[in-house]
Amino acid sequence: MRFRGVLFDLDGTLLDTISDLAEAMNRVLRRHGFPPHAVADYKRFVGDGVEWLVRRALPDGSCSQEEIPRFVAAMREEYRALGHAHTRPYDGIPEVLDALAAKGARLAVLSNKMDDFTKDMVARFFPKFRFDAVVGASPGAPVKPDPSAARQIARDAGIPPSDWIHLGDTAVDMKTAVASGMFPVGALWGFRAAEELVQGGAQVLLRTPRALLPFL
Repeated sequence: MRFRGVLFDLDGTLLDTISDLAEAMNRVLRRHGFPPHAVADYKRFVGDGVEWLVRRALPDGSCSQEEIPRFVAAMREEYRALGHAHTRPYDGIPEVLDALAAKGARLAVLSNKMDDFTKDMVARFFPKFRFDAVVGASPGAPVKPDPSAARQIARDAGIPPSDWIHLGDTAVDMKTAVASGMFPVGALWGFRAAEELVQGGAQVLLRTPRALLPFL
């Protein structure tokens, strides 16, 4: 089974971002007198965008619906201030991107992270690679698992969704792949367990990035 393109998730797939995400949100929590969470807890909080990360991190009943945007803005501010100090590509990712580029595979990124951060981080950590698209969450636009953005990326590249792998580390990514007609592949080096990925629809689970190469 050979594919022509890979649509990557970002956090937990290409980049290990969890320490910076945790530190940024914990700063917001401390500022408002709320208890911080362990870094490991944030692996459960991420995946659905910053608003849901904030909602999951805040203590139950601690604020009204109307106050959520204020906490989201504070989280963005702290995350930007940290400057991705502890974020790194996962071991083997740059080498796999090199190998995929040499094979002529098409590469793209689709994240529920805010679009400006998504584009900035891909440009910062993977400057030498050409991606057909780098897409994050924008106001008013549907986010994963809605398949709209994945389908649009495939359409713009001129390659049908069935010729793409969507590689990610959460059930949200797997559901996106299934809904868009892409092949769902789970990254076990990321934030979530194998069971969640399988329940989300993963057809293949990879233990290392290099294990992706035989599929293209």
